Amino acid sequence: MTGNGGERRLAVFGAGVMGIGIATLAVGRGVPVTLVDVDQERLGTARRRLRDELRLAQMMGALPRGGPAGELQLADSVAAAADATWVIEAITEVAELKTKVHREIAAAVAPGTLRVTNTSSIPVDELAGQVPGPEDLAGIHFMNPPYLIGTLEVVRGPRTAERTMTAVQELLAVLGRKGIVVGDGPGFVTSRVLHRMINDAANVVEEGRATAEDVDALMEGCLGHPTGPLRTADLIGIDNLVDSLWVLHERTGDEGCRPSELLLRKVAEGHHGRKTGRGFYEYEVR
Repeated sequence: MTGNGGERRLAVFGAGVMGIGIATLAVGRGVPVTLVDVDQERLGTARRRLRDELRLAQMMGALPRGGPAGELQLADSVAAAADATWVIEAITEVAELKTKVHREIAAAVAPGTLRVTNTSSIPVDELAGQVPGPEDLAGIHFMNPPYLIGTLEVVRGPRTAERTMTAVQELLAVLGRKGIVVGDGPGFVTSRVLHRMINDAANVVEEGRATAEDVDALMEGCLGHPTGPLRTADLIGIDNLVDSLWVLHERTGDEGCRPSELLLRKVAEGHHGRKTGRGFYEYEVR
């Protein structure tokens, strides 16, 4: 299916960090994007934030310079996605909110339109069981920033149709990304492994055994991790990390996924990482 008289268009729901990052990747690859968010304040700054991210991505060589950029449309209504070829939901990691948005998307787009949840931990089938057209739903776990990390975790739920997986591969080809398909379940592969490790790292700092800097330096220098777990937490967003840890804890019963008191304290204090200027480290906020 293609909308706009044959033009392929991506609709992205959510103008937060991940939504802007995904939209930047698409626009930088020449794909027209409709970015939807009901938060007028975030929508009002979306064009500037995307422009800044696109400039940074091109400076880093992560997106091509000089090529045609995709058109960006901003909207506050789900109806704006009616003619999209593909839809990606990238809102906060709360199952009830994602379910509500996916019901609205399913009612707005044509049957057979690829509907993607960008979730780091909520099982795809948990959402699919509560929305119309579950066969059109798949998961793609974009890493942050999406324009810099070329490998993605693709989640096929038990009800996801073969044609939906074909549409996922077409979308990833357009975006210049490599997808690795994994089975459904809480946290899939990356979050199931990584988030528990980050939680343990935060507990080590809370216990006073090492500083955040030393934990990261050990993981980088001894184990070859390109980025330490706590700097990675700042990049993910500590608030998002805590949401994902609660999802994992509630759905697996693993006490190792109960969010560290240090993580909870940072969220309460508004120290969410790179996006707020302070987490385990301090940053300049653009």
